[in-house]
Amino acid sequence: MKFENKNFQFSFFVAVALLGLLVSSCGNQTSRRTASNPGGVSASTGAKYSFDEEDSAFQVFRLPSEVIGPRLVFIQGGRAVLGSQEQDVMGFRDNVERTVTIASFYMDETEVTNVDYKEFLFNIADSVSADSLQKLEPNEKVWANAMSYNDVYSTYYFRYPGFNFYPVAGVSWTQANAYSHWRTLYVNELAREKNFGGKKKNDEEEQADPLTLDQLIERGVVFPNYRLPNEAEWEFAAKGMIGTQYMDENQENGRIYPWDGRGPRNPYNIKRKSRQGDFLANFKRGRGDYAGLSGSVSNDGEIIPTNVYDFPPNDFGLYNMAGNMNEWVQDVYRPLSFQDFDDLNPIRKDGTNDEEDTYKTTLIDDNYRVYKGGSWRDVAYWLAPGTRRFMHQDSASNHIGFRCAMIAVGGKDR
Repeated sequence: MKFENKNFQFSFFVAVALLGLLVSSCGNQTSRRTASNPGGVSASTGAKYSFDEEDSAFQVFRLPSEVIGPRLVFIQGGRAVLGSQEQDVMGFRDNVERTVTIASFYMDETEVTNVDYKEFLFNIADSVSADSLQKLEPNEKVWANAMSYNDVYSTYYFRYPGFNFYPVAGVSWTQANAYSHWRTLYVNELAREKNFGGKKKNDEEEQADPLTLDQLIERGVVFPNYRLPNEAEWEFAAKGMIGTQYMDENQENGRIYPWDGRGPRNPYNIKRKSRQGDFLANFKRGRGDYAGLSGSVSNDGEIIPTNVYDFPPNDFGLYNMAGNMNEWVQDVYRPLSFQDFDDLNPIRKDGTNDEEDTYKTTLIDDNYRVYKGGSWRDVAYWLAPGTRRFMHQDSASNHIGFRCAMIAVGGKDR
């Protein structure tokens, strides 16, 4: 095509250039960059990104597709009312209602099981002394009692394969933290092997090209730490109020337990994978009544802890957030925690604003930790997520276990 009019020719090329800029601009607006798809050039300068670790130019690391550890369930954070929403029958007044906001995080779908803990002991056996290994083993004597025949569980509960997927018992708060630390290291080592070509570097390669923790974090090949959930996270996850949502931010009902209704039985035949009237947790029904009548189809059927998948999950997909085993959380116990702590991601790390010497008792200091959830040997009152008790961090019991949590970092930006 030949243009005779120079003014028209100039106007045409200007229009084409403007159209190109418009198309380019629209393309930039619609192609949203994410951690997994950062694009090829800088959005600020237009310089090319480098994805080669041997290149000296600015490097951008793509977020790997696997960003969470196995068995973790995503718990979307939000506003929540923590504390007891029932009568404080114990008169502790240590769980008054308070509105807080919890950040999103991940939590194990079940309590840590015997087989999980056996794997931990197996994998650290070569790296710790025999004395240290013995100190990390569950205290099997927690089952022994001079006036009952539970001694058989001291021999069988942790060791026998039939109990592999029952929650580990006899583990202190300190041991639970040791397990969490090991799990972080072990899972991250597997992640490194996967992301560095499926093979582990030998000692010479590791020494010649060591990567610091910061460098590993930059590459997105390490998970955040496994840890015990804090009390607020645990309570938020247990209630599972996401199951009561309707019409945006409305909630159709409150919850005393991790399910709808005012009792521990299944009130609906549609929402739960059990029949109407069946118990939704493994707990003690009354004095001397741990399971109900033999042959009854509606009893909970479990006299001691049971398989971690035996009872229906709550609306977050978490099993046994009431009953089966109490669970350790991070927090130091203080009666005034709900009054004192921050309203964003609250946790009590020590006795700040609630010093131990004001209580005139040796049962309240920074070595006493909170546990929650109720257990196979607790009455229904303790199944409510708002209830709280405490025990020394080095003590163990046959009714306290734990599960791990992990902070959610960049999980939605893929």
